[in-house]
Amino acid sequence: MPILPMFPLGTALLPGAHLPLRVFEPRYQQLVRDCMAAPDGPRFGVVLIARGHEVGGGDERTDVGTVARIVVDTELGRGMHTLECIAEERIRVLQWLPDDPYPRAEVESWPDETSGKVDLSSLNVHLGRLYGLLDRLTDGRVAPLPPDLPSDPGERLFAIARYVPMGEADRQALLEAPGPTERVAVLVDAITSATDLAEWQLKHG
Repeated sequence: MPILPMFPLGTALLPGAHLPLRVFEPRYQQLVRDCMAAPDGPRFGVVLIARGHEVGGGDERTDVGTVARIVVDTELGRGMHTLECIAEERIRVLQWLPDDPYPRAEVESWPDETSGKVDLSSLNVHLGRLYGLLDRLTDGRVAPLPPDLPSDPGERLFAIARYVPMGEADRQALLEAPGPTERVAVLVDAITSATDLAEWQLKHG
C-alpha cells in the first residue's frame, strides 16, 4: 500500500477545497522538503485531529482523510513555508507508522462506494431556505453557490458542502459517508442545523 506523509490538522478537508498552510514546526518543514522532492509530486495526506493539538504531537487522529497537493510553496526563511494546496481524492488510513521524523501512514484511495442517479430535490429545498435566511442576516451580502458545480453527484455534494456553515464533526461525517446517497442525508442534517441557528439569530439578533 502507498505510504504518504501525513499532516493532521484541526479541520476536516473536503475534496476540491483549497488549503492554505503556514509551516513552522521543524518536523513539518522536513515533510515539505520531502514532498517537494518526491518523484510522484508534492502530495501529503490530511486527517482531522479528533483530540489533541496540531503542534507537538500526541494527538488522536481520524482514519479517513484527503490527499492534498502542494501547488504553491513560498519559503519565508529559517525553514518556514507558506503553502497553497488543493484537496484531491479521499483516502483511508490502513496503518499509522512511527512519527519519524513526521507522521506517516499506509493509505488506500477511497472512491465513492455507490454511484448512479442521486435525488437532490430535498437538498435543494433545504439549501434555498438556508440561503434565504443567510441573505437576510447579511443584508444581501452572502455569496451564492457557484454556477459551475461538478456534474458528478459525489463531487457536487462535496462542492456544495464548502458553502454551508458547519462544524468540523459535520465535515468529517460528510467525508466518511460511503457514497452520494448517504452524503445527501448528512448534508441535509448539517443544513438543517445551520438553518435553525440562522432563524434563532434573526429572532434574537
